Amino acid sequence: MARVATLYTLLCYLVLTEAQHEPGKCLFYDECGTNPTLNGTLIKPVVPCLNHSPARRLSGEHYRKFKQVCPMLDQGENNTYACCSITQLISLETSLTLSKAVLIRCPSCSYNFAHVHCINTCSPDQSQYVNVTRVMNITNMGVTREAVVAYQSYLSSRFAQNAFQSCKNVRIPATGGYAISTMCGRYGAKLCTAQRWYDFQGDSSNGLAPLDIDFELISDGAAGSLPNGLIPYNGTALKCNQETPTGGKACSCQDCEEACPVVPGPEEPPGPFKLFGVDGFLLISIVMLCLLIFAFILYMCVSCYVNSKKPKTQKKKKDLNSNDVTQRPIHPSEVTCTDKNSLAAQAFLSSIFQTWGKLMATYPLTVLLISAIAVAAFATGLMHIELTTDPVELWSAPNSRARQEKDFHDSNFGPFFRTNQLILTAPQRKGHVYDSLLFGLQNFSGIVSKDLITELLELQTRIRDIKFFSKDLNRTASLKDVCFAPLNPTNPQTTDCAVNSLPQYFQNSVDNINAKVNMTELGVTKEVDWRDHLIYCVNSPLSFKDITDLGMSCMADYGAPVFPFLAVGGYNSDDYTNAEALILTFSLNNFPRTDPRFKVAMQWETEFLKIVQEYQKNPQTNFTFAYMAERSLEDEINRTTAEDIPIFMISYAVIFVYIAVALGEYSSCKRLLVDSKFLVGLGGILVVGCSVLASMGFYSWIGIPSSLVILQVVPFLVLAVGADNIFIFVLEYQRDVRRPGEKREEQIGRVLGSVAPSMLLCSLSESICFFLGALSTMPAVKSFALYAALAVLMDFVLQMTSFVALLSLDARRQDSNRCELLCCATVSTRRPNKPNEGFLLPFMRKFYAPVLLHSFTRVIVMLLFIFMFCASLFLMFKVTVGLDQELAMPKGSYMLTYFEYLYKYFEVGVPVYFVTKKGFNFNTVQGMNAVCSSVGCDQFSLTQKIQYATEYPELSYIGIPSNSWVDDFIDWLNPGSKCCRLYAFGPNQGKFCPANESALRCPFKCMKTPSDGVLRPSVEQFHNFLPDFLGNRPDLQCPKGGLGAYDTAVVRDESGEIIASRFMAYHTPLTNSQEFTAALLKARELAHNITMGMRQVPGTSPDFEVFPYTVTNVFYEQYLTIVPEGLFNISLCLLPTFVVCCLLLGLDLSSGLLNLITIVMIVVDTVGVMTLWGIDYNAVALINLVTAVGISVEFVSHMTRSFALSTKLTHVERAKEATANMGSAVFAGVAMTNLPGILVLAFAKAQLIQIFFFRLNLVITLLGMAHGLVFLPVLLSYFGPGLNKAVLLQQQRAKAKEMKMTNHMRQVYDNISFEDSETKPEQNGSSSPCQTTANHQEQTDHF
Repeated sequence: MARVATLYTLLCYLVLTEAQHEPGKCLFYDECGTNPTLNGTLIKPVVPCLNHSPARRLSGEHYRKFKQVCPMLDQGENNTYACCSITQLISLETSLTLSKAVLIRCPSCSYNFAHVHCINTCSPDQSQYVNVTRVMNITNMGVTREAVVAYQSYLSSRFAQNAFQSCKNVRIPATGGYAISTMCGRYGAKLCTAQRWYDFQGDSSNGLAPLDIDFELISDGAAGSLPNGLIPYNGTALKCNQETPTGGKACSCQDCEEACPVVPGPEEPPGPFKLFGVDGFLLISIVMLCLLIFAFILYMCVSCYVNSKKPKTQKKKKDLNSNDVTQRPIHPSEVTCTDKNSLAAQAFLSSIFQTWGKLMATYPLTVLLISAIAVAAFATGLMHIELTTDPVELWSAPNSRARQEKDFHDSNFGPFFRTNQLILTAPQRKGHVYDSLLFGLQNFSGIVSKDLITELLELQTRIRDIKFFSKDLNRTASLKDVCFAPLNPTNPQTTDCAVNSLPQYFQNSVDNINAKVNMTELGVTKEVDWRDHLIYCVNSPLSFKDITDLGMSCMADYGAPVFPFLAVGGYNSDDYTNAEALILTFSLNNFPRTDPRFKVAMQWETEFLKIVQEYQKNPQTNFTFAYMAERSLEDEINRTTAEDIPIFMISYAVIFVYIAVALGEYSSCKRLLVDSKFLVGLGGILVVGCSVLASMGFYSWIGIPSSLVILQVVPFLVLAVGADNIFIFVLEYQRDVRRPGEKREEQIGRVLGSVAPSMLLCSLSESICFFLGALSTMPAVKSFALYAALAVLMDFVLQMTSFVALLSLDARRQDSNRCELLCCATVSTRRPNKPNEGFLLPFMRKFYAPVLLHSFTRVIVMLLFIFMFCASLFLMFKVTVGLDQELAMPKGSYMLTYFEYLYKYFEVGVPVYFVTKKGFNFNTVQGMNAVCSSVGCDQFSLTQKIQYATEYPELSYIGIPSNSWVDDFIDWLNPGSKCCRLYAFGPNQGKFCPANESALRCPFKCMKTPSDGVLRPSVEQFHNFLPDFLGNRPDLQCPKGGLGAYDTAVVRDESGEIIASRFMAYHTPLTNSQEFTAALLKARELAHNITMGMRQVPGTSPDFEVFPYTVTNVFYEQYLTIVPEGLFNISLCLLPTFVVCCLLLGLDLSSGLLNLITIVMIVVDTVGVMTLWGIDYNAVALINLVTAVGISVEFVSHMTRSFALSTKLTHVERAKEATANMGSAVFAGVAMTNLPGILVLAFAKAQLIQIFFFRLNLVITLLGMAHGLVFLPVLLSYFGPGLNKAVLLQQQRAKAKEMKMTNHMRQVYDNISFEDSETKPEQNGSSSPCQTTANHQEQTDHF
């Protein structure tokens, strides 16, 4: 038997080698049956019969079919010869149809592709270009014939290369990839060459070729080495920018680089601001520094010069600023209108508050009861409180552009699906080199190994099989109830759920992963296994069958392709098998929060996290990985807030202890429990708490939601303001001495009248400041400003009522010498009837103020703070704008690891949709041409402009071009494919017939072949077939079906008009908020350009718009406008500080201006320190900067008012008095109240709290203290308002009146004494007139 087989093979070889290669001769003809060497092919592998005969002349139906399939060989009827039968033409047409489905976008490519196979199959000179290398006996229908199962095809390199060049850039709109990536086997699009492209076409293992074809590409100089009679085919291959002889148009730019117009690249981003070649901001800051220092030095010199020119005999004293110090009494005519207004304002406010304070102190229990009832009435609104935790609701205004775009997108296409993801690595695993039979040496990283892929599949299966009882569904729920199932959205099963992972290349089958088979290639037999299949699939993810003898599909089990950048990460170029990470992604539908299924999805994600966390703790786990669920971000923020509540409680406790201790008088150890102020301190804290509760309750009543930011920041802010007012009031009361005959209530009223105007000044400024801050468009900033404004206002009201009543009760207790905590216990030691200045006031009066206001120190302070301001101004322009999402996570959160892995391993960015609104006619030829990117489309269409942008990814931030339902719809309609056909009979006659139906039932195409090759449906055809396209599931016979890719991308109204559609592209990898913001800006610029172009199409509505949508836009849009908005908000906050100060000080413009300058310097310096300390500028920082303005008012306004009302003789003396008296209270009340509480926040777990509450509030407090207690006194000593002569005149009159009263009393006393001395000279000494005169003279001198 072996001898017979050997003899037969020898005879076949002799026959084949003796075949003559000459013009007009065929080597095979007609079909002999199915190739017995192939199994499991995608199409029936029909092979031709060996037949060395002359070419046949064609006519009739045979000729018409030939002209249709191979028009490039047509020589006219009865003059055309060919080596193929009509049955061969039908099989060839079927085979070409599959390829044309992806190549038809470029007519010249499709033409060239058919040209090659028509030459091999039908050329009349077939024997000159083809050499049969293998034949077999095949029995078909009882007849045995020799069939050709392998041959060589000789093509000239020039023809082959030109044909390849015409096809290499043809794209698949649904994926944004290249069609040739599915037609070049293992090499993909990037490594594909002409030889490799033809090798794949001739490889029968690809599931499409019916036999093996060995394509030999012969260069011009090598033709002589071929066997006798063989020559390489050297026909004309069309270029992609050429029209076809059949009328096909030139390919579009997206499919053909040669057809692209010269398009200038996008503008480079503006470089850093420069002046004269140096940093512009630095130069401006230096110039400003020099100007300010020069102006200050000039002022000093002028002051010295003026002072030196004055006569030395002048009796008037001068201060350091050359101000007159009036020793003589003030005459009423000298008092200016401004001074009168200031005095009138102070007198009016003091009298009102004095009367009010006396009333509150007289009826303390009634006041406390009424206050409690009022607070309780407000606080009942907390029953309706709505706490906003959704980041979108917090940071994106409902009327903002990004929010409106999101609402439009979600209402038409549904919310972006929920992502649940693992990124897995195995850093300790070593890789290996695999010598593949088909692909040669290939590197495999340690994680791309069979055991780890199997382990990943086990984890994936465990997650996929999650089941739990859902109260919302009242049954057991699973993944299929919530998953995103693109190809079966109405009734999904678990296998329909979109799960992207590397095991999907094996259809999640362990058997497929373990499959192996021996395969022979080029005479070499080796085992092929999962690695060969994987290499092929990552380069050709759209393939339904690999080229190995394994014959497995690359498609996922849910029917869609898995692109390698979604399955692996951390690779270089396209070296996917050497990736450092595996990616597992479960996609869920993102239901509205009001939908019961939203809770089901949240519950599934909870179970997902449990499994993943349990798996991570398993010591046998071979992966190091990061993970996240869609709910993780919100969960971690809420968890952090809950965990940091004790930190805030400790912070408040520290502040309470400080206030309680610092308010005490401590005149002696025996009176320690009497003079302490624990209950007063507690009352002050309760007043702050009640004001916050009342504010929250009121806004809850009217439906304004609260947030965690409000809960964390507003109490701190109100505590800073409230504690300052408490200290000022209590310290002033302690330093005051009750006048003879004055009641306790009257003293409290008098003290309140003295300090309340200052408290009103600060509180009113801050409250108006925050109310104006509510004009912000950011919901979080707006709600914070509203809550803070009312809380500050309520705090002032409660201080003027409840706290005055509490102090009255405490003073009553203290006067009775009762202990604070043990009210029934008393002490015998009486309270000294003298002012209690404590420690801080004497220290600041004797040491701090004199040193600070020394002439040398003042100059140093001014120069130092001018330098700080200019340096901070420079740094302010360098502050980073943005908020990276990982900062919202606490330290140690698993989300931080996920973000690290995401930025390190992901090689593609987030999807970006270009969404069209209503008003554009897609159904017209001009409308389609303005959108599509295939043959006949406009060079600057929607998809083409996006394609141009991908050529500059570093500038446009777009990495992968968009898909296009318009392009795929046109290709789907093309009669060259099997996608759109019509039933010929039956109940569905004339209706759409899917590609998997028999050709006998559906012989008619939806559309005829256009004469110019540019297919465009009519309006009627567009409306009729578009629903069929969107509902057609893609498969091998018709990969252009729109189900899954486009069924949710097109929204039509009842009339069939398209009211919304979207085109999906991908951003480049974006790793920080600056890149996300820049990508948003560039995408909007591109969308605007597209909009302007499409509005030029006739019939387009003038308000038609295209906009980009990415799920992150709502978070990062704020950074496009946050700088001008921040300047606007802060400016609005600064305005009332100036206006209120001027009004309450009686139109004192200079005091208001100095207030304003100091607060501006505090804010500028704060932003400068933010740059140095790495604190980004964002909405949270803006809230703190608005808070900084409010706290700065506390540091500044009290001091300015104290200086303005001082009657000391010189500016320096007045500054000393204000620094000692009011500075001590401000230091104790604001600085020392805030600092302990802020320092406690350093131990918080949340990075947001550490950065934006600890760091930033610490900076604000320290800078506020430095400017309020160091810079402002010096500034006032130089430029403060002049002495208020109206106040001085009032004091002089009061003293004169007091002196007159004293003299009158003394005269009465002298008369009585004189009479007594007359009646009782022995008992009483006489009063000397000289002594009386001396006393009177002493009093006069004192005056």
